[in-house]
Amino acid sequence: MRLFNCTNCSNVVHFENTGCVSCHARLAFKPSDLTMVALDSGNGALLPAVNAQAVFPKRCVNAEVGGCNWLVEDDDETGFCIACRHNVTIPDLSVSENVENWQKIELAKRGLFYSLLRFRLPLVTRRQDPENGLGFDFLAEDPQSSDDEPILTGHADGLITLNVVEAHDAEREARRVALGEPFRTLLGHFRHEIAHYYWNVLIRDRNAFEACRAVFGDERADYGEALNRHYREGPQPGWEQWFISAYAASHPWEDFAETFAHYFHIVDALDTADAFGLRTNPDVETPAENIELKRTFDSYRSGSAQTLIRAWVPLTLAINSINRSMGQPDLYPFVMSEAVFDKLAYIHQLIRSEASNSM
Repeated sequence: MRLFNCTNCSNVVHFENTGCVSCHARLAFKPSDLTMVALDSGNGALLPAVNAQAVFPKRCVNAEVGGCNWLVEDDDETGFCIACRHNVTIPDLSVSENVENWQKIELAKRGLFYSLLRFRLPLVTRRQDPENGLGFDFLAEDPQSSDDEPILTGHADGLITLNVVEAHDAEREARRVALGEPFRTLLGHFRHEIAHYYWNVLIRDRNAFEACRAVFGDERADYGEALNRHYREGPQPGWEQWFISAYAASHPWEDFAETFAHYFHIVDALDTADAFGLRTNPDVETPAENIELKRTFDSYRSGSAQTLIRAWVPLTLAINSINRSMGQPDLYPFVMSEAVFDKLAYIHQLIRSEASNSM
């Protein structure tokens, strides 16, 4: 994630900010050019005024209750920004805890959409395509009912379901421990589930099965039985040599989704590191004895997966060492094998090809 500047006073601001701490202007994210703009806190006009003419950009309908800081830059009749218009169901906001959880979920979802926009991946809403468009059901269980089926995070034909209790840190950590996962975050959920959607869009709908199967295996294997076996018996011995996570070893669809999500982790974390001047990416085009560390590395536009990996590995070593020096567990609890590198290279090429086609 890049750092941004307030357009009114040039103070450094962050993606999550809704106001500038320096000039106190209201801030909004402009998705068309991925910038943060300042708005007059009184009348909502764009700051500074151009040629003394006040411009009043449209804020997302979810600006107040949902905490959305994105602008609406088209004439979409819903009044929602490009991220919020994909929502199908939101929790009952008369319940205060649901409001807090939903706002956390929406913040993570906007982080996902930032990457989708940077990658130029196609976005189709459920209104545009009711059967296969991208949509989100954010559901809350009724604590007064004993008949409700548990709400599980998942994906079905473009519709992503998330139990809003996942936004509660203690509950999410309890589930992580119970499932033996090294890593469980809201943003991670979104990146994993969106991968299933893009498997449909970029693989299934384009009949690109052969190349994908050559890397991840045959997805026609019984999915339900594969997951039942995974939860009953655990991952296959030696899974670390072939998969980024134990869950990835359960079925080719999950291998694709876990690798796809991991690619997003890598690219966006490198983007953040570069924004803060953490010089982890060597100029790999020069001889080893002349290597210089640069700060101009754009991970979202990297030409090769190998370049990303060369930058990523030393960064993970550094951040894990920092965590250990503070008595904290590793921030990055993964070990990547050569087989995983190859899978990441496939995902890199898949996304980069889509970006080239959209230009």
